[in-house]
Amino acid sequence: MPEAPPPDVGYRRSVGDFGVANHGGRAGRAERWEIPDAPVVMGVLNVTPDSFSDGGRYTVLGDAVAHGIQMRAEGAALVDVGGESTRPGADRIDAETEQRRVLPVIRELAAAGVPMSIDTTRAAVAAAALEAGVVAVNDVSGGLADPDMAKVVADAGCPYVIMHWRGHSRRMTELATYHDVVAEVRDELAARVDEALAAGVDSDKIIIDPGLGFAKTAEHNWQLTRGFDQLLALGYPVLFGASRKSYLGRLLAGPDGTPRPVGEREAATIATSVLAVAAGAWGVRVHQVRDTMDAIAVWRASGAPRVIQTRVTQP
Repeated sequence: MPEAPPPDVGYRRSVGDFGVANHGGRAGRAERWEIPDAPVVMGVLNVTPDSFSDGGRYTVLGDAVAHGIQMRAEGAALVDVGGESTRPGADRIDAETEQRRVLPVIRELAAAGVPMSIDTTRAAVAAAALEAGVVAVNDVSGGLADPDMAKVVADAGCPYVIMHWRGHSRRMTELATYHDVVAEVRDELAARVDEALAAGVDSDKIIIDPGLGFAKTAEHNWQLTRGFDQLLALGYPVLFGASRKSYLGRLLAGPDGTPRPVGEREAATIATSVLAVAAGAWGVRVHQVRDTMDAIAVWRASGAPRVIQTRVTQP
């Protein structure tokens, strides 16, 4: 276990209370990180007060760092650090606030040897996070929110998660209209990939994500799950992120129609994660790393069986 940071780091202060200057130069731009073989687990670390699942739990620096170290010890290949909530309906924050939240956490985790990605839609935040020690960029907008993002990634030569996205949180619901959600998500992702390649991002650094819940209804999410092979056909590693999302809560609703609470969706999350891995996903992004790693270990010990997707043709 890495040594604890010295007491002057101010571990009981709120993450947002810290400035963005480097604490003593203990962390900095990380070494190149190669995308590992599938399947991998990405652990979620939201240092926000308002994320849908764990908002407010890790706004204290010591809590955030301890949780990141724990997820790494449990087997996370990457800890995905985010400072802005992207839940449906969330208000935006400015870039300075986002950096104040994430950079102290990134520096401490980098000093502890924890590989991280930065979950952001802003090129400036991504650049600062890379300088502070993250090894990959996870952009839920796939480059649409900030046209400079692909250049930052290309210059860094780091892995780039390109998620399917149609607009910011306030507009998600109105943008969830599709004729064929699988085909449209596939084609829109392909367009984002082409833009990243044109900006100089290496093809072997690209990971795609269908963006479950982002401008998608519950039924859209299930259709994307059933049509997962069409996303794999793009030829890039696919990240699957269903963890604790509302469509699982709706699936597990009680007799009165009340969705299952966020904290009681873990079994469903693990089921979706293992099924995604069995269908060919490169990785899964989850809140609970240990249980997911346990489930994947069982899948491996069982011979790593594969899900073969078939389609029923309507008469």
